[in-house]
Amino acid sequence: MLKKSILSNIGLKALAVFLAISTWFFVTYRGQAEMSIETPIGFKNVPRGLELVRESVKNVSLSLRGHERLLKSLRPIDVGVVIDLSNARKGDSAYYFDKDSVIVPRTVEVLRIEPTSVKVLLDESVTKVIPVKAAVIGTPEKGFRITSIDVKPSSVAVEGAKTELARIAVLRTEPIDAAGLDSNIIQSVKLNTNGRNIRTKIPEVTVSITIKRLGK
Repeated sequence: MLKKSILSNIGLKALAVFLAISTWFFVTYRGQAEMSIETPIGFKNVPRGLELVRESVKNVSLSLRGHERLLKSLRPIDVGVVIDLSNARKGDSAYYFDKDSVIVPRTVEVLRIEPTSVKVLLDESVTKVIPVKAAVIGTPEKGFRITSIDVKPSSVAVEGAKTELARIAVLRTEPIDAAGLDSNIIQSVKLNTNGRNIRTKIPEVTVSITIKRLGK
């Protein structure tokens, strides 16, 4: 059974967004300051048998107040917004943010959250066996040709949202460059999911390419 992460890569998303955010400080009495940042939305406790297909917004803007030194030292893992989907059902749903949804250090005050809600779409989680095709690019050495391409295994089990998997008829490998080849090759190649929110039971397949001289 394929494992599902209860968080939608919140750590990686947070790092990417945090590096690009614009912040500003307004220093007030006793070293207090205000800070505005953008942080990604994370999701936890997705019910078994459901998949998070999409959300209406990816990030929220937070206005925070706290000691100036503390605000300046905030790390990506120190701030976040997490929505608990433990009671979610299949279909569209709206979730509203409150201060309990925001992860911040205890001494930091949340002044504002924008937007105040997110719409999410959840769909049934299914497993589908999908054929695998090798993506071969380039042409062999002059006077040689590819006579056969064998992929093992020839199909793999893929898990994801039912609507997403219904659109996938074949799964391709990462490109294999056959340019200039004059002999057979056997290569382990990763599967290419094209950034789709699907999970394959195995990460790669073995591709055997048979090359023969023309006229033989």
